Amino acid sequence: MILALGLLAPLCAPFAGRAVSTADKVAELQQHFDHDTHATSKVKLLDKLAQAQFDAATRAGQDGDFTAVGLIFEKYRDNVRAAFDLLKKQEPDADRHSDGYRHLELQVRRGIREVEETLLIVPEAVRPPLEIVRQNLIVTDDALIQLLFPRRTKDPEKVPPSPESKP
Repeated sequence: MILALGLLAPLCAPFAGRAVSTADKVAELQQHFDHDTHATSKVKLLDKLAQAQFDAATRAGQDGDFTAVGLIFEKYRDNVRAAFDLLKKQEPDADRHSDGYRHLELQVRRGIREVEETLLIVPEAVRPPLEIVRQNLIVTDDALIQLLFPRRTKDPEKVPPSPESKP
């Protein structure tokens, strides 16, 4: 029996270290994200950070720590807001500098899908904060789409029918 436990310990070690390395990776990427001052690079860094956050949320969900899942998604939403605000400040013309906006919009769509998939498995008590995060991400996505695809023309004016003479 002791021999069997001794043989299993090296096999389990990579899984024990994985949780620590994921938390370290998220913390390291978050630190880089927080200190980045250029909007486009911040949006690109958000891709890596978001993937690490989604992995951490998945692991927390598997461990049954749904409070941590909610906090991770709230932090993701805050990161999206920070990137979007910086993008609007540094590159206000989405028509001319659409690359960052398009990239962020794809990232937000991915985040919405992740939150929606998570909402299916979390207990009822944890759903309200996640639904708020989902709604905030949808609002951000709508704003990004509006900036990327502004209306170019006005709504057509309705012309009143001409009075026809009755015979």
